Amino acid sequence: MRFIALFVSLPTKASTGRMRVWRSVKALGCATLRDGVYLLPDSADSATALDEVAAQSVEAGGSGEVYRLSGCDEAQEAALRALFDRGEEYAGIVEEIKGLGRSLASLDGAAAARKLQPLVRRFEQVARIDFFPGEAQRQTLSLLDDLRDALTRRLSPDEPTPRQADIPRLERADYRGRVWATRARPWVDRLASAWLIRRFIDPKARIVWLTSPADCKADWLGFDFDGATFSHVGTKVTFETLLASFGLEDDRALTRLGEVVHCLDVGGLPVPEAPGIEQLLAGLRASESDDDALLVRACEVFDWLLKSYEEKTT
Repeated sequence: MRFIALFVSLPTKASTGRMRVWRSVKALGCATLRDGVYLLPDSADSATALDEVAAQSVEAGGSGEVYRLSGCDEAQEAALRALFDRGEEYAGIVEEIKGLGRSLASLDGAAAARKLQPLVRRFEQVARIDFFPGEAQRQTLSLLDDLRDALTRRLSPDEPTPRQADIPRLERADYRGRVWATRARPWVDRLASAWLIRRFIDPKARIVWLTSPADCKADWLGFDFDGATFSHVGTKVTFETLLASFGLEDDRALTRLGEVVHCLDVGGLPVPEAPGIEQLLAGLRASESDDDALLVRACEVFDWLLKSYEEKTT
């Protein structure tokens, strides 16, 4: 395996330039081979990033050069990979996850959610620069998902339980002009699913907000609650179930949006833009007490996101 190596040297008095370089290599997730020598796994993006840091060093009155290198044998390559170990950082996050879990019963839901978000962001930051992910990342993610599930069950006791089943392919023409029903005060999965229904499945859909899932009438199409026509199946959230049900899973832009919805609804692999989208939707939800009005505004957000993803995939 090859690595990109940055060699920098700065004058003793160049404290501002030294700090700027240090912050840059830290943000990139560089491993330190020795003082002034930093490594990243070889890639075009890594080379470009380290070239920029080298230029920062030169601008500050020092020197900066970028080389490619590799270990002489397997043992040396293993030693180089070990320099990127994030186990200590994950261990710190795990301790905080366990601490929040122990105090969960004494916190109200909103306070617990506020304490959870920084942990999610820290995990995502570490995972982004974890170039050789292993058991430490998997265990941390599992604990984080367990904590998020516990909080979700507390805040939304009617949140659906995944069922194991095949997802049959359905014809959209058979589901036009119907009444679709889901739980009131919708959050990410329900909002995105309602948007998907109106944009791609049933343009004339009437969305009904249920006080209780038991209020869903027999001829209504329920979604995102236990016993609904469309809900969580296996590892899929409701939005992804709808994609699979109506043959939309090959649309790369919609699939990318599904990854965001999945991340925000049940956790799992981090999606870089997910926290920003979550904050935007949370602001909309806090400012709109009427669920119909909330959906209208959320639909604009999902329209913008879809357009962005479509441009990236063309």
